[in-house]
Parts: sequence; structure tokens; C-alpha cells
Amino acid sequence: MDLDNTENQVAPQPASSEEAEEKQQEPAVEYSLSGGITSLLTRLNISLAFSSYQSGYLYMLGNLPNGRPHLHQSAMQKPMGLAHDNNGGLLLTTGFQVMEFANILQPDEKINNAFDLCYMPRTVHFTGRLDAHDVAADADGRIIFVNTRYNCLATLSPKHSFEMIWKPDFISALVDEDRCHLNGLAMEDGRPAYVTAVSRSDTIDGWRDRRAAGGIVIDVRAGKIVCTGLSMPHSPRIHNGRLWILNAGTGELGIVTPAADGEETGHFEPVVFCPGFLRGLSFYNNLAFVGLSKPRYKRFEGLALDSRLEETDSEPWCGVQVIDLEKRCCVDWFRIDGAVAELFDVCVIPGFTCPMTVSPGTPDSINLITHKPLRNG
Repeated sequence: MDLDNTENQVAPQPASSEEAEEKQQEPAVEYSLSGGITSLLTRLNISLAFSSYQSGYLYMLGNLPNGRPHLHQSAMQKPMGLAHDNNGGLLLTTGFQVMEFANILQPDEKINNAFDLCYMPRTVHFTGRLDAHDVAADADGRIIFVNTRYNCLATLSPKHSFEMIWKPDFISALVDEDRCHLNGLAMEDGRPAYVTAVSRSDTIDGWRDRRAAGGIVIDVRAGKIVCTGLSMPHSPRIHNGRLWILNAGTGELGIVTPAADGEETGHFEPVVFCPGFLRGLSFYNNLAFVGLSKPRYKRFEGLALDSRLEETDSEPWCGVQVIDLEKRCCVDWFRIDGAVAELFDVCVIPGFTCPMTVSPGTPDSINLITHKPLRNG
């Protein structure tokens, strides 16, 4: 199926002849999608946002008014975690910022007679390089994010780079050492509920030696580890009262079952295998939207995912697969081939079919002016 796409990025600086030649040699990026994903998005009145720190783009996948699928790309500095705020906006963690985007359009407005949602960056918090991963807004509107370099959950500070609000009990100090690779955050009832980490290590980079089976899920409220033996778990989410996670190192989407009588922890129950390193999870009704990346073999070789791909005679994907939770299979998909091989997060956008995002520093961010509607009389 053909795909239209537009791009919003900072104007590039003039390149030298050597840089221009290198750019010409860069592999192309190709997009493909299942025949049913366009009608699926239209029928559900939703669209998708997903991030890639590798490409430096925040993507918005939707449909144009003529029914054609459309991919909007916005340049960002290492885009990572995505989440809705409490006011119809979008939150994004980046390489050294936490960004708040607001939808600047009224319900009856469109840009270029096509885009029914326009996320404009309105507040940018400079945190410094914290390697921030998942992000969320709590019931009070406070922004909470996973501060991976400092092994904690943090919130924003008007004075400092961050303010710690929680850390695992096994982390002995608040230091700039990625010890356990804390990465994922699940909210429940507007509060932090669960986090994922690659290990329970308390030494710098200790998690790298525990990638195969050292992964854990922690109940933030109880301060207790509730699942062990995972392989690089990511993206914990509560959906329909169950805790879902992506066991990235095995390529499995599944649920964490509660501990039985006499057991210290619960268990991971796989639901479906997806051919890729899994990060980014969002739900809509009985559908799970799962982000897939191609494994970085130089860093993450030797995981169970390798053997699963070999067993299923499959190549790893980069893209988003739509999983029917009742059928336990992929029903639609969006795929990226070529230079882009890694995604981080996925977020369903309900109520809008053709979204766009404005990049900071672009002409649109300077010239697209809106104001609060005036009251009659």
C-alpha cells in the first residue's frame, strides 16, 4: 500500500562535499503497511505516535481525508518515552529534555485541510542527559519519568535537573551510574504502580551481565519485586486490570500473574511472540500496539530472541504490530526497513485520525500563531 509522508525538521546547515557524499551513501528508509491498518485506524477513530532515538524522529501515523495512509515525521533530539498528559497534550522524553506538547487546534479546525491534531511544543524542561525512558502524568498532573542514569523515578524541578521520588531498595546511592537499567513505568489510578529493570544490580553497568535472565518487575507501592527471570523487560502497562510487559530479550508480549500461595513472586505468562526486540506498548480495546526493533547484535547478542527467530525461520522487524489479544496473533502492521532499525515507544492517539507534530526551531514553531478564543460579548 502506498504511503504519503511529510517531514518537519530544523533546516540543515550547508554540508561539505564529503558530508554530502556520505549522505548520498546512506541506506534508504522504506515503509510498508498491511492492507487493513488504514481501515482499522479509521474504524476505531485513532492514530499512532511512535518514537525512534536512532532516527531522531517522532512519527505520527494516520489517514488523510481521502483515505490514504499518512506518516508525519518530526525531528527531535533522541526522542524516547511517550505519554498523554491530563489536558489532551503529549509528553516526550528526549536526550536532555522533557517536552510538553499541546494540541493547538479547535475541534472544527484542520491544517492544510488534512491534519485534525497539531502538537506544538509549549513547555520544554532542560534536564541534562539523564537517559530518561518512560514518562507519565500522575493524577495531579505532575510529570514522572524513569531516570535511567540515576536508577530512579523522578519528577521535574524548577531549579535542578530532577527531583527523585522513588528508587529500588537494592540501589544504595543516588549516583550517575546506570546500574540496573531501570526503564519502564506502569501507572494505575494516576500513580506509579510498576517499573521494569534489566537487573537488580547495584554496581555501574552491572545490568549488562544479567541481560538473559536477570530482568525484574517491581511493585513501586509495596517496594517489592513481583516477577523475576525476565530478559530485558520493557514497557509495563496496566490494561483491563492486568499487568502487561514486553519481555524484549525473548520477543514476547505477556502478562505478569500474581504470586500463588507459598511463592515469593509471580510469573511471566507469554501471550504472543513478535519477531523483534520489543519496546513500546499501547492498548486500545482488545488490541495491543507493540513496537519492534532489530536487535543490536554487537551489544545484545546471545539472547533467547536469536534462537526464537531461528526456530520460526524469521528475520527481525522494525515497526509496529497490532496484536488481537483474543486471537493472540498479529492482525495488522506497519514496517520500517533500511536505515532505521530501532523504535522506543508507541502511543495510541484516540479521537484523531491525521495528527502532526511541530519540531522546536522550525519555521512552523516560529510562524504558527494561535490564541485563546475570545468570549462573545
